[in-house]
Amino acid sequence: MNPWDDVRYFLAVARSGSLSGAAKELGVNHSTVLRRIHAYEERQGVRLFERLPTGYALTQAAENIYPHALDMEARVRAIDRALVGGDARLQGRLCLTLYHGVAPLVLSHLAAFRARYPDIDLELMITTEVRDLAARQADIAVRGTAAPPEHLIGYKVADFQHGLYTSPAYEARAVPGPEVVLWRDELDLPDWAREHCPGARVALRVDDVETMALAVREGLGRARLPCWVADREPGLLRLPAALPPSAFGLWILLHADLRASARVRACRDFLIQVLGDQRALLGGAHSTWLA
Repeated sequence: MNPWDDVRYFLAVARSGSLSGAAKELGVNHSTVLRRIHAYEERQGVRLFERLPTGYALTQAAENIYPHALDMEARVRAIDRALVGGDARLQGRLCLTLYHGVAPLVLSHLAAFRARYPDIDLELMITTEVRDLAARQADIAVRGTAAPPEHLIGYKVADFQHGLYTSPAYEARAVPGPEVVLWRDELDLPDWAREHCPGARVALRVDDVETMALAVREGLGRARLPCWVADREPGLLRLPAALPPSAFGLWILLHADLRASARVRACRDFLIQVLGDQRALLGGAHSTWLA
């Protein structure tokens, strides 16, 4: 039995505090996690978790080995990155993660990448979650950030540009007072709404930028949107409102240990070209303005 295999199951349960959370992290079903933890405890002759109504809690024995397990995990990940980082072949697995709103800017060009590098086994994750590049949850990330972590190598494609958007459907409603679409975690009116839509009512809260753009298109209200999302949505109109610049930019990121990998470099250079060619869209130069 591979000791690291046991330890990664232990760490997954320790982090999540549940079988279901560990199963999701490991990509297995919860019965597999239960069986593996039970077998590990049996082999070691020690109980690692207290099964509580609120979840799985570490025993003292588990607390004692937890820092050593984290150290083992870091060493295994470093070995994995070193192997991939030294690979000069333009073939093998490559996992790319894209922020949800940026995905359409890349997807239309992936056929050209596949034609150029047919032996690269490309995986794509479209998510709003931040993937751990040190753990090789992804090899390259296209992510919005103000400043990337120091252990990552980054290329800044463009600054984020936002605008205040409406639609003919909303303007035709002639509502007595302004209505806005906000993020789900925005419990109070943000500064842009108070300044440009005073007295606004919240028509809808969402957790996804594409959904926000669709809500504006369907006439639910006005919203602050990234220009590269809104300007690709037919029927959205940008209002002449001066919004403060965002501190965030669009970055292409990879772990420093992977910079020598041929397939990682090929994908990075491809993304720099594809997204660089769309800087005008990213910067709001393609907006259709409300007359």
